[in-house]
Amino acid sequence: MSAPPVPPFQTPVIEVLDATLREGSYAVNFQMDEKFVASLLCRLDDTPIQKIEIGHGIGYEAERAGFTPSNISLDRWCEIARSNLTSSSWGMFAQPEFSRLSTLSDLCDQGMSFVRIGMEASQVPDNLDYIEQAVEICDQVYLNLMKSSATPAAEIPKLLSKVTPEIAGLYIVDSYGSMLPGDVKEYINVVKDLCPVIGFHGHDNLGMANANSMAALETGAAIVDGTLDGIGRGAGNAETESLAGIISMLGEDKYSYQALARIAGFCRANLEPLPENRNLQVLGGVIGVHSGYFPFIEKICAEYGLEPATLMEKAAELARCSVHRNDIREAADRMVAALEAEMKSLDASVAGGAR
Repeated sequence: MSAPPVPPFQTPVIEVLDATLREGSYAVNFQMDEKFVASLLCRLDDTPIQKIEIGHGIGYEAERAGFTPSNISLDRWCEIARSNLTSSSWGMFAQPEFSRLSTLSDLCDQGMSFVRIGMEASQVPDNLDYIEQAVEICDQVYLNLMKSSATPAAEIPKLLSKVTPEIAGLYIVDSYGSMLPGDVKEYINVVKDLCPVIGFHGHDNLGMANANSMAALETGAAIVDGTLDGIGRGAGNAETESLAGIISMLGEDKYSYQALARIAGFCRANLEPLPENRNLQVLGGVIGVHSGYFPFIEKICAEYGLEPATLMEKAAELARCSVHRNDIREAADRMVAALEAEMKSLDASVAGGAR
């Protein structure tokens, strides 16, 4: 009888965090049925999953920045979590732009045990105070480097050099769903000396989220994120049940993959995701454009008769780091101006030839 396989992980303890209720809220425009939320939390609490992320997909208090508010209030989220979770801990996502520290304090008073603060690596130096104050408020503060691939891996250590060592963990985030396993390994290798706990959060634009998550674990990450049935923003995420199954195949059924597979089926039967533009998902993954800009890209292309791929490529050329709305607008303006100049030249040529 052959010996069981030895998991190829560098850290002695690995963890799968389930973000279905946070990431999945994107897929339903942040409108979740309370009974479904309570039932899902209760089911997850019966599995070995230890960390569960809930709340608004973009971050708590996202409505303060003009985003569609969640139909469930923050206090109600806390109440539902407290009522249904006895063995698993729960947390929320935050962004310094709109997530107030005073609210973080209130959430922790209501039982929240971790918060994940999201920002691009280039924004970290300007938000050091926010991170330090969050650490004083919350027991576990994770720093999520959104759009990680937009910043060259070699530049990250300098950008994070003054981050308090008291953070609970540091996340590489494949926001575009554009990374390949080799890219993930490069980023994890660069940052794993910056913090004792490294995490990875993948998106599935190109179908690589599960493979990338495993590459992260193989390179030294201790936590990977998943969502049940992969439901999440845009093309979705690594599937919690699949990650659990792969880990089981590598030697230990640590997360009860069969139970998680059943819960994934429950999610599929009870959530009706909004339709997504698969064309833009793939383009965004290859070119490196965040899915949050897809509606704007669709609008601009319809208004000016532009091809999405060409517009996104031009915006990526113009962007200094990650593509933003102004890059897309400038790219469209330049493309329209070029088309108008070409038409004028053609008209002049035709007029000249008619003499």
